[in-house]
Amino acid sequence: MRARDDLSMENLEDSCASLRTQIAAIEAQLEGLKRDLANAEAAVKSEADSTGKPHEGQNDAGNRWPLLPEEYKRYGRQMIVSQIGLRGQLKLRAAKVLLVGAGGLGCPAAQYLAGAGIGTLGLIDGDTVEISNLHRQVLHRGKNVGKYKVDSAIEALRELNPHPTYIAHRTHLTPEEAPAIFEKYDLILDCTDNPATRYLISDTAVLMGKSLVSASALRTEGQLIVLNNPPRRPGEKDGGPCYRCVFPKPPPADSVVSCADGGIIGPVVGTMGVLQALEAIKVLTAPETDTAADGSAPHEAPVMQIFSAFSNPQFRSIRIRSRRANCAVCSAEASVTLDTIASGSTDYVFFCGSATASSLLGPDERVSPEEYREKHPLINTRTNGEPEGSHTVIDVRDKAQFGICNLENSINIPISNFLASAPLSTADLKASQLPSWLPSELASPESNEPIYVVCRLGNDSQIAVKKMKELGLDRNGQRYIGDIRGGFRAWREQLDPDWPEY
Repeated sequence: MRARDDLSMENLEDSCASLRTQIAAIEAQLEGLKRDLANAEAAVKSEADSTGKPHEGQNDAGNRWPLLPEEYKRYGRQMIVSQIGLRGQLKLRAAKVLLVGAGGLGCPAAQYLAGAGIGTLGLIDGDTVEISNLHRQVLHRGKNVGKYKVDSAIEALRELNPHPTYIAHRTHLTPEEAPAIFEKYDLILDCTDNPATRYLISDTAVLMGKSLVSASALRTEGQLIVLNNPPRRPGEKDGGPCYRCVFPKPPPADSVVSCADGGIIGPVVGTMGVLQALEAIKVLTAPETDTAADGSAPHEAPVMQIFSAFSNPQFRSIRIRSRRANCAVCSAEASVTLDTIASGSTDYVFFCGSATASSLLGPDERVSPEEYREKHPLINTRTNGEPEGSHTVIDVRDKAQFGICNLENSINIPISNFLASAPLSTADLKASQLPSWLPSELASPESNEPIYVVCRLGNDSQIAVKKMKELGLDRNGQRYIGDIRGGFRAWREQLDPDWPEY
């Protein structure tokens, strides 16, 4: 009997907990609907202000002010700036902005847009938070490692400002989904880091009639540009240029470097993200312009902002051309349409190429870290400057990465040296003809020691192997030159779990 009573009490407690959870969810949904209603009412009032018509339903018994009392306190310092004012604040409150990417650019951009009072903020990102993100992606916290970035970001944004409506898109942007997602927003921010996605975002934004604020950052430098501003249909010459107008051809696939490979200083990408938020606010609050004599709307010439943290001055502007007459997206001769995007006919990966280096070398030119250790149980050591052992290890990471961690007695020759060298004939393989950065002992005719090349991920090492063979260092196959497959990431997984992961 007692057991049944205990079970009955447990079921009642579970029911109470379930009901509390449902009530909390419905209350949160109700708060969201209230915010959406407030944004819609603000948009109506903003439209009435611009036309001079009275506000529908406004009377002495109604709300006298368009903003909530707390909002006047929250945004007051912003509204007293003449370029914003109450009208600008209402425009921000009614605006719907989509950020593609919730990383180094998206975090500071979202933070300042939420703080400014944007009515609806959408974030799209399919990645999860990693500990390597935290030094620059300032919305994320250590407790959220493993959580979707969009969820982690929105959690922090709600603490900053509960008034906006936040929408999470837990996915990577795809051509099939992009038009339907963009349709719900007024302005797009490109906060991504790869060319294929950049072209997809720009193409979709132009065809959907949306302006786009695009930025990028790497190492100590960044760039920013506002595209398709003012937004115009393809073929209309007075519209702002798109990404294809500025960059008709993508960069070579093997020249594209990510933050993971090239590195990034946190405040650099933070600066570019903050500038994106600023440009977004400028676009959204821009006053109505008068029509020019030719019937077009006058607007400022588009410029690209270049930032370099270690230069003086740090900022410079480059004026860019208007829409290209033969642009594949925004010209009268456009070949890219919403149909070609959604159907997959416009292949962005093919257009931008693939940076995958997995097929550069044959199987006999590659060894795994475990295979390397089996062939050479001990890393060669040096006594009195002379090598002991039967092979040479060349590390082609840059000097900074080599200084973080390296194999004992490995030789550091950055990949940039290999890429800058022209092929040499066998007759040129003598000390006077070798590149200055190449140790003379590597080209010694008396040495048949095999050479193993290693890098961080196993891509640059393959390029270096091919370059060394082009230099003739393998003596027409008489000497083995190969790479350690997977680089130091695989080295850590297979041999040394204490190897620093960065």
